[in-house]
Amino acid sequence: MTGALTVRATLRAFACATALVVYVQAQAQEPAPPQVLIEAYGDSTTLGISCSDGHCGPRPDNAVTYLQDELRTKYGARVSVVNYGVGGTMAVQLRDGTGRGRNGPWKDRLAASNAQIVTINYGINEVMHNQTPEQFYLAETDLVKTARSLGKLPVLQTSNPMPDGRLNARLAGMVAMTRRVAAEQHVPLVDHYAQISAMADWKTHMSDGAHPKPELYRVKAQQDFQVLDPIVQHLSGVAAVSQDQPPRAASPLHFTSDNPTKGNS
Repeated sequence: MTGALTVRATLRAFACATALVVYVQAQAQEPAPPQVLIEAYGDSTTLGISCSDGHCGPRPDNAVTYLQDELRTKYGARVSVVNYGVGGTMAVQLRDGTGRGRNGPWKDRLAASNAQIVTINYGINEVMHNQTPEQFYLAETDLVKTARSLGKLPVLQTSNPMPDGRLNARLAGMVAMTRRVAAEQHVPLVDHYAQISAMADWKTHMSDGAHPKPELYRVKAQQDFQVLDPIVQHLSGVAAVSQDQPPRAASPLHFTSDNPTKGNS
């Protein structure tokens, strides 16, 4: 009798061990959630320059960092946002691979990139270097078409507004071109210019004539998140958030100073 019990116990233990092995193997065969890489291209407002006490420089609390934090809170570490902002540069320089911090023409750079999404944010330096809106339109159109031809999803961003009324009026012409490219090429748009301009006293949250303070960079990141979240959700295969959950809104800010541009945008 004892021998029979021992055999049955051994068989049960073997069955349990076999089931565990099958479960582990099944888990190992399940594909890991796909990685999502976003590359952020732009000028110093992408890089994250902010000014304080007359000193301007890149800060870790910038829109790109805040955006990655928000995306990782929802999707985990499989989502990365890499900051390729370069101060003082224009869209045409990114396209042609000229200017500071550039690593070859746009086409070659993207061909070697693993990013699924590229964000593009220019306009301020085009104003400061007296480019025409038409020149800017052509450069952004080329950037978008090239990205799409290489299998990337370009997401256009308009620049944040500038406190100087004359410069801001010229920037509005560049913003109109970014909106035009987004509409013509059927790509997503984050309209920072419109959303920030609609905020009360937004100028008090600018560190100089072009660069936001950290709290306004956070608002920009929240605006980016609203556009990028459904795209990342689709690419990562994560189930949609409940439709009963209200959409996240940018934090209200009570933003009046006309500061000269100190940093190199």
